[in-house]
Amino acid sequence: MMEPIIVTSALPYSNDRPHLGHLRSTYLPPDVYARYLRRAGRDVIFICATDEHGTPIALRAEREKVTPKAIADRYHPLIKDDLIRMGCSFDFFSRTTEKIHYETTQHFFKKLLKEGCIYEQELEQLRCPKCNKYLPDRYVEGTCPYCGYESARGDSCDSCGRYLRPIDLKEPKCAICGTEPETSATKHWFFKLTAFQGQLKEWLEKNEKTPANVKNYALGWISEGLKDWCITRDMQWGVPVPVKGAEGKAIYVWFDAPIGYISATKDYFLSKGEPEGWKRYWQGKILHFIGKDIIYHHAIFWPALLMGTDEYHAPDAVIAGEYLTLENKKMSKSRGWFIGIDDYLKNFEPDPMRYYLTSVAPLERDADFSVDEFIKRYNDELADVLGNFIHRTLTFIERFFSSAVPDAKLSEEDRDMLAMISKTQKEAALALESFKFRDALMTVMALAHEGNKYLNNSAPWAAIKTDPNKAAATLYTSAQLVKALGSLLSPFLPFTAEKVWQMLGIDHSVHKAPWVTCEEPLKAGHKIGKPSPLFKKIQQADVSKVKSDLIPFQDVGPRIRMDDFKKLKIAIGEVVKAEWVKGSRGLLHLEVDLGEFGVRSCVAGIAKYYSPEELLQKKIAVLTNIEPTTLFGLKSEVMLLAAEGEEKVSVLVPDRGVPPGSGVR
Repeated sequence: MMEPIIVTSALPYSNDRPHLGHLRSTYLPPDVYARYLRRAGRDVIFICATDEHGTPIALRAEREKVTPKAIADRYHPLIKDDLIRMGCSFDFFSRTTEKIHYETTQHFFKKLLKEGCIYEQELEQLRCPKCNKYLPDRYVEGTCPYCGYESARGDSCDSCGRYLRPIDLKEPKCAICGTEPETSATKHWFFKLTAFQGQLKEWLEKNEKTPANVKNYALGWISEGLKDWCITRDMQWGVPVPVKGAEGKAIYVWFDAPIGYISATKDYFLSKGEPEGWKRYWQGKILHFIGKDIIYHHAIFWPALLMGTDEYHAPDAVIAGEYLTLENKKMSKSRGWFIGIDDYLKNFEPDPMRYYLTSVAPLERDADFSVDEFIKRYNDELADVLGNFIHRTLTFIERFFSSAVPDAKLSEEDRDMLAMISKTQKEAALALESFKFRDALMTVMALAHEGNKYLNNSAPWAAIKTDPNKAAATLYTSAQLVKALGSLLSPFLPFTAEKVWQMLGIDHSVHKAPWVTCEEPLKAGHKIGKPSPLFKKIQQADVSKVKSDLIPFQDVGPRIRMDDFKKLKIAIGEVVKAEWVKGSRGLLHLEVDLGEFGVRSCVAGIAKYYSPEELLQKKIAVLTNIEPTTLFGLKSEVMLLAAEGEEKVSVLVPDRGVPPGSGVR
């Protein structure tokens, strides 16, 4: 019996829509791989789901005054639709709020508890006296104890990338009300990750399928020494902890999220009326495709959970896609610097982006999305090479041979070209089996390049008048190359491949044809369909429009009334004193002369960008009627105004001399 294979994509978090970076690292590669495996006749299913628990959704729900389920319900269909419209061919796309997921996660917990892999322990947690509740993960904000970043969250620091606990933060505050939390003891449950350190090391070192970027990262963590994981949280939103004394606690989202791969598989087979069908796949080959930011969870924590249950085996491979930048700058949703999948699809077809994201760099290296490079690859490779060869071949057959594949005596050159089909098929398959998706695509495109060169050199439009057999042989050979290209490109460009199949007059889907079908020739006399251009070239006059369609901009957000703006009192002040704030990493204490309004105290987080000496005697803009606050024992009465760029901050200064206290309108 054929070995069953399960391919998964990391579960998209159900609080926002995916962008091109997610597509490149996490959803496109497994789709290419699963499409190839299906056509290669393998027993494979491609599974995904939305990850719908955790503090980010709960926190957002509180701020929007809706339920967490309402947030998840809003984004699940949008995420699923975006990915499917980009061609992701999931066999099933589930949710972690399904009943089967709760049951599966609780079974995992109880099984690990029974096996002695989970223990309970009291620990110090932060509790908000105003909200009257414990503050898990992102419910706490404060200063990172490692790098001093002042907007770190209770689960991680966006600046240095460290994993944190809420209690680790300096100057913590409740993310809901801003109150300084208290420390209180509470009981939680821990997974004995340390017990699996040796087993994980051996699994990683012997795993030949998992790429080096994943293995090296995970082994680096293991060499530093693993720590046990707290796998429960003081919150209602999530899978309830299934033990007595754990009322009001939920299982940590990073415990339940990867279990979503299993519960989604169960959900799939329940929908097929085969409730036990899932077991065969989870006893077969398991392949996880993820982004590199969650390697730790998938190459350390998740395999340890599987090992601990004694019911599953560790994944056969964890494949992590590296980051995608935008015009050489890090994508940022908060700054509006990203391209959403939905935004892209409003103006373009899926396949050009699938082509770009696969071809621009190997998966294990960071890549950049450049509009100029996108246009260049679209015109030079898709339109001029691939599209041009296919369109010319089929229009010549239509014109010279009444839309029928000609019969002809082949020359040695023709047979050499046909021999390239089998060679290309084998090389592409070998690359795909090794997750070398760019290599596989470039191998297929090399066949298109050779086809173009062959067609140009043979010039059937001229030979038809002087040597009809040569013209017939050229177009017979070229028709076989077109069929091969349509077949071999199907994992990468599924919509384009189907169009090629239709233009060839083949009456079944290319995605249902065996992978080796590219070597089966179209018979002489086969009637082709109506040719049409596959890719319309982007003209120079249209470049600016393409750029404006692709390059994102940050919306200014909700508008305010002019009367509300008038409530803000902004004035120009002169810095008469500036000094470091002792004990802080990023604060300066300024005294600002505001003329008739007196000298006011200001504590500002700009020490990373300005020394005290740089600000002395500088005239700056400040908000004067803000509610005073106290930081590090210093009163802050006004707020300094500054422009925040990608890498630095610049205080706002008047470009002409004005006296202190001058109003800003």
